[in-house]
Amino acid sequence: MIIQFAKYMAGGSLYFWSGYAIFALCYSVFGWGWLPSKVVADVFGWSLNYVVQRYWAFNSDHLKLSEMQHATRYITIESIGFAIDYAIIGILNANGITPYLGFFISSAFFTVWSYLWYKYYVFPEAKK
Repeated sequence: MIIQFAKYMAGGSLYFWSGYAIFALCYSVFGWGWLPSKVVADVFGWSLNYVVQRYWAFNSDHLKLSEMQHATRYITIESIGFAIDYAIIGILNANGITPYLGFFISSAFFTVWSYLWYKYYVFPEAKK
């Protein structure tokens, strides 16, 4: 479980930092608003994260779902997560906290949120 969590964190870090870089490019260089910048960053990071989590962190010969079921559950959980994430960052931004800091605050919540959903719902193993 510790090794799986470490792999999950590596994948999550890849998602976070690649998304953060794309956000910074769109927001600070191109001058886009925080919301469209975040959407572009998330689409990229989201795709990358699925591959890392599915085929490395939670890869197992004992997964009980089909690839389509994994993908559908991932999209469902991440869609809910995006709504919460955007709400957190939007509320912080409306209160004068930069979206750059909002990324870090939101990610603290999602580190636990995502791991639990991925482990027990998105990529569950069959009972042995």
